Amino acid sequence: MHKAIWNNQIIAQSDKTVVVEGNHYFPMESVRQEFLKESSHQSRCHWKGLANYYSLEVDGKTNENAVWYYAEPSEAAKEIKNRVAFWKGVQVITEVE
Repeated sequence: MHKAIWNNQIIAQSDKTVVVEGNHYFPMESVRQEFLKESSHQSRCHWKGLANYYSLEVDGKTNENAVWYYAEPSEAAKEIKNRVAFWKGVQVITEVE
């Protein structure tokens, strides 16, 4: 089981992440939606496409643009559609059951 944790809260957990370039992409349905806040920030990856972002809001603290996703990833990255990845201090840990 993989968990994404920030500000002492589990943001996402799944045993079905996809790892691309060392980042765990969690299925969107495994993410606690109440912590996600829309962001207008975008970036572009030369092979995955246009990335969109969410900020995290947990217990009164905000982590700007800490979550990214590809709404329409390129064909080469199609396995990360409907998935999100984390950075900016969000810990992704693996628990062995």
